[in-house]
Amino acid sequence: MVKERIGFIGVGLMGHGMAANIVGKGWPLTVMGHRNREPVEDLKARGASEAATPRELAEQSDIVILCVTGSPEVQGILQGPDGLAAAGKPLLVVDCSTSDPSVTMRLAAELAPAGITLIDAPLSRTPADAQAGTLDVMVGGDPDAVARARPVIDAFAGRVMHTGPTGTGHTMKLLNNFLSLGYAAIYAEALALGAKAGLTPQVFDSVIRGGRMDCGFYQTFFKWVLDRDPNAHKFAIRNGLKDMTYLASLANSVGSSNPVGAAVRNSFALAVGTGHGDDYVPMLSDVVAELNGIK
Repeated sequence: MVKERIGFIGVGLMGHGMAANIVGKGWPLTVMGHRNREPVEDLKARGASEAATPRELAEQSDIVILCVTGSPEVQGILQGPDGLAAAGKPLLVVDCSTSDPSVTMRLAAELAPAGITLIDAPLSRTPADAQAGTLDVMVGGDPDAVARARPVIDAFAGRVMHTGPTGTGHTMKLLNNFLSLGYAAIYAEALALGAKAGLTPQVFDSVIRGGRMDCGFYQTFFKWVLDRDPNAHKFAIRNGLKDMTYLASLANSVGSSNPVGAAVRNSFALAVGTGHGDDYVPMLSDVVAELNGIK
C-alpha cells in the first residue's frame, strides 16, 4: 500500500515529536521551515524534506497536519497570500492546534468549495507523550475524512476519540483545558494559602498524592513545585490564557454562564500581565505565591 504524502507545519514542543513519529513510521514527510532550526534539521536527518512556504508544502502533500498556536495562525497558513489554499489543489488538513471552534467551522465551510477538507484533531498530554507517540487526540470531522486521517494520527497517538462533526474536537479540547487549567489555578491558590497558614508544599503533597484528588496533571504540576523540574509540563501560561479566552468566547456563543471559567482566566491573565507569560503552567504556583508575599 502506497502511503499518502504528509505535510507538517508547526514542529515546536509538541509538533516535533509528532512529526518524528510520522516520518519514523514510514510516511513521506515535508515540514515547513521554522525559526528554531534544531527540530527542522533533526527531522531532515530522519528523512523529511523541507518547504519554504505553506503553498510549497501543499504542492508536495496529500494530507497536511497543523500544530500551531491558535486560530489566527491557522487562518494565515490556510488562506494567506502564499497559504495552503493558494496551491489550488485538493487537500485534507488536520488542525491539531487548540483553536476557536467557531473559526474552525467557518474555515471548513469556506475551504470546501476548493476541495480542501478541514478537520480538527487537538491534543492532550505532554511533549514527552508526543515523542513517545502516546498523545490523546480528539477528532472532529466527517467520518470518511477522519478514517482517511486516522492512520497518520495513529502514528503519534495512544488514544483517538471521534467527537462528532468538524469543530467538536476543538470544543472538547477547550473543555479539557478548562479542567486542567482550573486545577492549576486551584493548586496555586491552595499552596499559597497553605504556606500563609504554615503548611509546606511537602505536607500538602503528602496528603493529596495517592488520595482521591491525585491525578496525572497533579503529578506533573508538582514535579515543578517539589522538584523544580522545568520540563515537567512545558505549556506556556500565555497559551493557557489564550485557551481560556477561547472558552469565554464559546460560552458567549452558546449563551452559557461560565463564572468559574472567568475566574480561571483571570488567574492566567494576572500572571501574563505581571510578565510571566512565557513561564510554564506549573510556575503559576510561584506567581500566586509571590503576589501573596511568599517565596
